[in-house]
Amino acid sequence: MISYGDMKDDERRRHGAKRAAALTHRPVPLAIIGGGAAGLFAAATAARLRIGCLLLERKARIGSKLLMTANGRCNFTKDISAERMLADIGEPVATFVAPALTRCPPARIVAGFRARGLAVKRRSDGCLFPASEKAADVVHVFGDLLRDNGIPLLTNCPVTGLQPMKNGFIVATRHFTVWAGNVLIATGGLSFPKTGSVGDGQAFASTLGHRVETCRAGLVGCATHDRRILSRAGARYVQNSAASVVVDGEVRYRAYGEVEVEPWGLSGAAVYNCTRWVARHLRGASAPWTLELELDGERMPVDGLSMRPVKEAIVTMGGVSLDDVDPHTMMSRKVPGLYFAGEVLDIDGPTGGYNLSLAFATANLAVESIAESVRMH
Repeated sequence: MISYGDMKDDERRRHGAKRAAALTHRPVPLAIIGGGAAGLFAAATAARLRIGCLLLERKARIGSKLLMTANGRCNFTKDISAERMLADIGEPVATFVAPALTRCPPARIVAGFRARGLAVKRRSDGCLFPASEKAADVVHVFGDLLRDNGIPLLTNCPVTGLQPMKNGFIVATRHFTVWAGNVLIATGGLSFPKTGSVGDGQAFASTLGHRVETCRAGLVGCATHDRRILSRAGARYVQNSAASVVVDGEVRYRAYGEVEVEPWGLSGAAVYNCTRWVARHLRGASAPWTLELELDGERMPVDGLSMRPVKEAIVTMGGVSLDDVDPHTMMSRKVPGLYFAGEVLDIDGPTGGYNLSLAFATANLAVESIAESVRMH
């Protein structure tokens, strides 16, 4: 073998140019689109598995919606088994997310945060928060992890297009393109669009041949003109409170938990879980539905209800069709090397740490699947 020092100047230049070209024309193994809960957990998993990745986020900072969760306190998971969580989530979502949640159950999620130095607080109902009750502490865990592992983070960087190639993908932004071996779309739903959830991922999926289920509000408040309710504006019922979905005089679903009366109607965990059930199970149904409240032992039917818009919802229902994604890998059935995680998919759970758990678990499964694929090749 000829040593580099034995080469003449022109040979050194040619050899150096070849080496530079080889390094320049090498794809990043994984491009993650979206710096929210799913995207950040995906980057954390890539760091653990030593898979090279690049994180692209359209907003100026990561974790914008995470900072809002649970009124800024961030209920990031719940202290229950994967089996109990799946039962609470219910069908048709539970069957799809079972491989992800079984592989990355709540206990593993909380252990990961604790290992990164996050002190954790458990509420009596099992909901887990940072001990400080500050969502920023959760985002800081991810930020520190990205920094410590040298993971490139591009903020203020909306992805404008995604083009599959024979040997990966071209990820386009306004100012440059990236060649990636695999792509994970983790752009979230349509709720709270100011945080960056504007439907990019659903649009990319649709363009690439995936069916996208109509996005609609889940876990959202209900507006009403019922004066009996509005006269209680400002009241908050925590103990002995519940809400039930009533169809044709029959209670179809009951949720226990907090009920709050707003100037425009109703909010609180019990109401949110009822609207999620309605959006998932009464979609397209002709029979009208209403709510019956239980407030400190008093039963009160509510008239003239309408759900608040999707932009105000805690979670977006709809998204990339589960029929087009392999639940054992989170890879697209349409485009090899393309993966999805989190709320961009048509998955959702009750309020109380379930939806962040789903984002984390599906992201973990996607990146673990990518790692296995990379090592095979």
